[in-house]
Amino acid sequence: MKIQSLLFIFLFISALISCSGGNGSDRRVDSTEAVVSGDATTALTTPITLSYAKGFHITYKENYCLVDIQDPQNENLPKFHFALVPQRIEIPDLPEDFEIIRVPIRKAICMTSLQLSGFIKLGETDHVVGITSARHLFNQEINQRIEQGLTAKIGIEGNFDNEVIISLDPDLILISPFKRGGYDALKEMDIPLMPYLGYKEMTPLGQAEWIKFVGLLLGEEKKANEIFASIENRYNELKTMAANVKERPVVFSGELRGGNWYAVGGKSFLAQQFHDAGADYFLKDDKRSGGVYLDYETVYSQAENAQFWRIVNSDEAFSYETLGASDTRYQDFRAFREHGIIYCNIRQHPFYESMPMEPEVVLADLIKAFHPQLLPDYQPVYYKRLP
Repeated sequence: MKIQSLLFIFLFISALISCSGGNGSDRRVDSTEAVVSGDATTALTTPITLSYAKGFHITYKENYCLVDIQDPQNENLPKFHFALVPQRIEIPDLPEDFEIIRVPIRKAICMTSLQLSGFIKLGETDHVVGITSARHLFNQEINQRIEQGLTAKIGIEGNFDNEVIISLDPDLILISPFKRGGYDALKEMDIPLMPYLGYKEMTPLGQAEWIKFVGLLLGEEKKANEIFASIENRYNELKTMAANVKERPVVFSGELRGGNWYAVGGKSFLAQQFHDAGADYFLKDDKRSGGVYLDYETVYSQAENAQFWRIVNSDEAFSYETLGASDTRYQDFRAFREHGIIYCNIRQHPFYESMPMEPEVVLADLIKAFHPQLLPDYQPVYYKRLP
């Protein structure tokens, strides 16, 4: 009788261990449970719809969803296909070109500050276990994680520390596939490489809507939807405010670098942002959406009389004096003579890690510069008139 009782107790305990995953046969699911709050099977229960982003598309299926990612500026470039399947859900039959990602993800590696912006805005930086660089990184949570060894630096493109990456055991690595290479070595690690193309979007709200992409990966769709709705409402409110201004000033952007002037085309994110702020970009009739290299003469011929000049750099001593001394031809621009430079110093402001998810803040900055009477009491955050 005692033997039968002991046998029963042994079988009962064994069953409990088996149900709880205590046998260690599924390491990834177990560690997910340690990080993800709530039941992991609740992933994908809040639908996401897209209104502005063109770089990814979601198709919901029973118990999982398909995500197609493509360059919003060039449909001829390769497309990427992923199936997001909740933890503990049986993997469905999928076409061969769909890579499976278990959601909610536990840990991710981000290659750029732009990718970090979604995690920061959602307040989910504890899921970021690897980054390429902490240079110009302002976020206190991630900097603390680096100091504590919870987030590691993995090197730079073309020179990654593979041993560090493997030790982090990430669920995926977010990449920018159409930038310079360096990902071939990563492909051998059997870690999903997932493109993040928010930086290729051609509208400010399109870029900000990638917060839903990050929310989808983290099982935070509801939070992402709510945050974006607030961004969208404020952005459109400001856009309407600036839509009926009587005078639309002209603005140009950039500086000479190595003899070339880098700008973006008239169908770009930046051009749209200027338009929504009640100004005209100096290349507004240009049909390109990406970056363009111009010579000085071309820029001068089209921007000589522009009232405003947008500059972003990391010069700690930047001023009209230092700018004029760096190239005396700058002094010929009206925006220089009349002190119309709109400036953001990335050493002083979290431009790349926060700006993508705060287009409404950037729009208010620009409206304050172009039409100060519309926002008389507003204090700019990123862009300010250079004194």
